[in-house]
Amino acid sequence: MIRRAAALVLSMVLLLAAPAAFADPAKETEHVVTAGETLGGIANRAGVPLVVIAEANGLVQPYKVRLGQKLIIPRQRVHTVKSGETGLGIANRYGIALTQIVVANALEEPFDVRIGQRLIIPAMVTAPVRRAPQPATPYFRAPHDGEQLMGFAMREDGSGHDGIDYAANPLEMVRASASGTVLYAGTESERFGGLVVLDHGNGWQSAYGHLARLTVSTGDAVKAGERIGLAGSEGAASRTELHFEIRRDGKKIDPAELLQGSRSE
Repeated sequence: MIRRAAALVLSMVLLLAAPAAFADPAKETEHVVTAGETLGGIANRAGVPLVVIAEANGLVQPYKVRLGQKLIIPRQRVHTVKSGETGLGIANRYGIALTQIVVANALEEPFDVRIGQRLIIPAMVTAPVRRAPQPATPYFRAPHDGEQLMGFAMREDGSGHDGIDYAANPLEMVRASASGTVLYAGTESERFGGLVVLDHGNGWQSAYGHLARLTVSTGDAVKAGERIGLAGSEGAASRTELHFEIRRDGKKIDPAELLQGSRSE
């Protein structure tokens, strides 16, 4: 009786000491390295290329891992295009560059997407970059000194005008409204033509459309007031103008509520 009780206690101890459930290697997004594991073996079981896991965790050849090390397992996601969505808007939502979606889905210029289309959203494959602390709200300034042609006027149903349009002369300088990193620099559908999107940290982004020329590239770091392009009438513009937007976590915000003044301040 005593032996049976001891055996029962021992089995309970072993059960409690063991993991409650084994994570599915094909689904886990984090993996804790156990004894005898190699990065190659982890990659094979996860179904994610070794180099992708290595880059996501800042590992270099010979890609050694240690017992107890926690690894990020980056996985692709799938997005079904909804009415009114654009490739750039989808890229902004997931915090990646449009070029990554273009490559992953073999999209061709002008990179249009259609309702119901299933897009592969590539996993982030680079280790997070440590940046200096960012203010909760960036200090935004007007990107151009021209007359305001149209202001922000969004309706509850999501329609309306989502930014500020400034009058401009051909090839006048367009400035970064705040310091940040170029998230996108290229051509976006038929509406904006030349377009630059800046990431200011903490979910803040600004966009500059109808540009005749771009003077920055994706990934560039820019300072407030720095030239990012030259004004034009590209896309759906009826005259030379600058379309300017500010967004926070994908939500469109009236720039007039945030602009602090001109560059002369």
